[in-house]
Amino acid sequence: MKSKKMSKQAKFYVIEKTAMQGELSASEALACDLAADAWRLGKKVLIACETEQQALDLDEALWQRDPEQFVPHNLSGEITQFATPIEISWKGKRNAQRRDLLISLQREIPDFIASFNQVIDFVPTDEAEKAQARERYKQYRQMGWQLATENA
Repeated sequence: MKSKKMSKQAKFYVIEKTAMQGELSASEALACDLAADAWRLGKKVLIACETEQQALDLDEALWQRDPEQFVPHNLSGEITQFATPIEISWKGKRNAQRRDLLISLQREIPDFIASFNQVIDFVPTDEAEKAQARERYKQYRQMGWQLATENA
């Protein structure tokens, strides 16, 4: 039996509201929820933030969840006794651990994209950010990724 090469998949969530959830944007809050869902399915997740401050905000939001909603996670570069299932990184800072799913909050496609088969990206309501998302979408298509969109 021939092994079928796994196709690379990118899913874009189209954010329909600008509402903030606490300190997080709608995209950031959804990124946390999707990371938690993926972890519950047994996946190792990397959330790639644009800035260290954004990573710190997501880290704080994940710590503030109710105990039954707790998600084991760490910031890139933190020394942990065991590898956590969810790592939060930012530009120029990332551990080398293999991950199953990339949740990208970055404005451009990360340069380490080739090591992933599954990516989640976001199309915010802001027009400038929407244009950047369209550009990323085109780039994924040019790289041969399977693309999907979902309204959030």
